[in-house]
Amino acid sequence: MRGPHNRKMPTQTKFPWHQIATAGVGAVLDTMSTEESMRLADEYGTHNYKPLPVNVVRGEGARVWDSEGVEYIDCIGAYSAVAHGHLAPAVVRALQEQLTRVTLVSRAFFSPELALFLQALAEYTGLDMSCPMNSGAEANETCIKLARKWAYTVKGVPKDKAEIIVTTDNFHGRTTTIVGFSSETKYKEMFGPFGPGFVEVPYGDLAALEAAITPNTCAFLAEPLQAEGGIIIPPDGYMAGVRQLCDKHNMLLIWDEVQTGFGRTGRKFGWQWEDAEPDLMAVGKPLGGGVLPVSAAVGKRHVMEILEPGDHGSTFGGNPLAAAVGIAALAEMEVHDYAGRSERLGRRLADGFRALNSPLVKEVRDRGLLVGIEVHEHVDSAAVTKALLAERIVTKETRKRTFRFTPPIVTDEATIDEIVARVGRALASVAGS
Repeated sequence: MRGPHNRKMPTQTKFPWHQIATAGVGAVLDTMSTEESMRLADEYGTHNYKPLPVNVVRGEGARVWDSEGVEYIDCIGAYSAVAHGHLAPAVVRALQEQLTRVTLVSRAFFSPELALFLQALAEYTGLDMSCPMNSGAEANETCIKLARKWAYTVKGVPKDKAEIIVTTDNFHGRTTTIVGFSSETKYKEMFGPFGPGFVEVPYGDLAALEAAITPNTCAFLAEPLQAEGGIIIPPDGYMAGVRQLCDKHNMLLIWDEVQTGFGRTGRKFGWQWEDAEPDLMAVGKPLGGGVLPVSAAVGKRHVMEILEPGDHGSTFGGNPLAAAVGIAALAEMEVHDYAGRSERLGRRLADGFRALNSPLVKEVRDRGLLVGIEVHEHVDSAAVTKALLAERIVTKETRKRTFRFTPPIVTDEATIDEIVARVGRALASVAGS
């Protein structure tokens, strides 16, 4: 009897090796149907995602097109990664120029691209040094390693006893270390055993945080505003209070700004809504300008300098191509005031959603262009997703029955108003059904 892991594979056409070698990848992609794209992904890829039934073949600015030429407004923006819009000209130009020079040399050499990237990161973030990586999860893992080595070499925590305090409903990536301290069962079930050293407290609760601190506590790790957790805004004074507790108890403050950073919340970084400067910060997503995975752990010199050769590394982290793209992405965000633009457009979007007065909506939560619509418990969220797609709005539900709206920051006012109108029609159709 065949089980799920040894089922007979259906007969497929052979991979077009020779066509690709002679005509290029694009020639094959141009002939692939939506049905074929979905079938191949389902057959040959793991099912760790549940994509929307939209086969995207082209993007520009805040819009994407499927293989049938249908246009959608991208309200996911690759979970904040496409802040610059699809195919941002300045970023694409930097990518193309660097492709004529050198792309990958590893950290066995110096490169002028990396040098300039590191300077740009320091000036933009206001922090001293950085360790370039690729994904947001890698950036967070780097911060965890830095905090632990700091605990043993500086704070004097006994070996292998360092503790990092995290929060409920956290999301910092999907490595085994990180999912091990997730409060979301589906992220961790069947992936254990997990390592010790993490203590969970309720998000937004300063008293619970202080009660959890011990002499072995070396750091507190959290998003300043929870994105994946359902666009959760902390109580006023929470972030500043966290900073004060870290100073009081000689522990590091680590903010995960992978989804909230680089202007998304209406400030350069989410922690800037209060006086809550971190010792370490994980950044990523928009740092790649929507074209490459680029991330970094950024921090204060006295923490970053504890890393020595051999302690940590990444073959692709800080490669010249990624560095050039990161430089261009940072320059666009700085020169064109992405933070101010996000604050203005986000207010317009959230106010528009509230003005709809939909009976389906429990609450609209927002900081800058990080906006969530939470629907009531009785609402069929799958029907809402379907209605949004019918209105050619691309977004998905995250935790707490909240639909996340993080369109590119380059989106204009007219598109913001169009999003509101389309969402209004989608909600009305579900409410009337």
